[in-house]
Amino acid sequence: MKADPQMQLLVLDLAGVDAELLRIRHRLAHLPEDAEIAQLEQQLQTHRDEAVKAQIAAEDVKRETTRLEAEIGTMTQREEKDGALLRDGNLPAKALTELQHELGSLSRRRGVLEDELLEVMEQAEAVSADELRAGAMVTHVEGQIAEVTERRGRTADQADKDLVDATDKRAALAAKIDAGLLAVYDRQVSAGKVGAGLLRQRRCGACRMELDRSELSSIASAAEDEVVRCDECGAILVRTKESGL
Repeated sequence: MKADPQMQLLVLDLAGVDAELLRIRHRLAHLPEDAEIAQLEQQLQTHRDEAVKAQIAAEDVKRETTRLEAEIGTMTQREEKDGALLRDGNLPAKALTELQHELGSLSRRRGVLEDELLEVMEQAEAVSADELRAGAMVTHVEGQIAEVTERRGRTADQADKDLVDATDKRAALAAKIDAGLLAVYDRQVSAGKVGAGLLRQRRCGACRMELDRSELSSIASAAEDEVVRCDECGAILVRTKESGL
């Protein structure tokens, strides 16, 4: 195939635009904010789990507090009732002795329960602090996610704009290239390979492989308008003064 050397240079420019398109698409598929959001979402789940645990602990403490207060209240009522009977002194001596013994037992049991209630109240303060701290962390991380998500939107919008610009640039370049040459180039690209590369310092600019002497000799003897291709990768080799042929 033959093509004007200037036309071949346009193919090299097209390869540059295609490389730019690949970079932009890669950027869109691997936005740094996506990794940040994923990490923050893991942190958020951890803090939410902690908040749920703190909430459950708070409910347990509340139930225990209610139980202890109820038991203490019941014992206080019994103490008041037994104390009134003891003060009246209308019971037999044996019954009064038993009542006195019962009052002592009630007082000791109430004291134990009141000590337990103090411990539970201290636990309630600690659990409440944990609940507030976990809730604050959830709110904080949610704010961070919202901020990074907004930044991700701006980054993605810019990448989308760059993609549109590069796509338009490619279309404009492709329109200037001979249909036959463009078809050869596009077949190479559709195979997942670089379409064209600059031959420079005995290396193919597409696959970076060094050409052997016989291949270089063949290329050097080819006419300027002859379209030559790399034996290794199949890319169109564009020759310029930098090729050193």
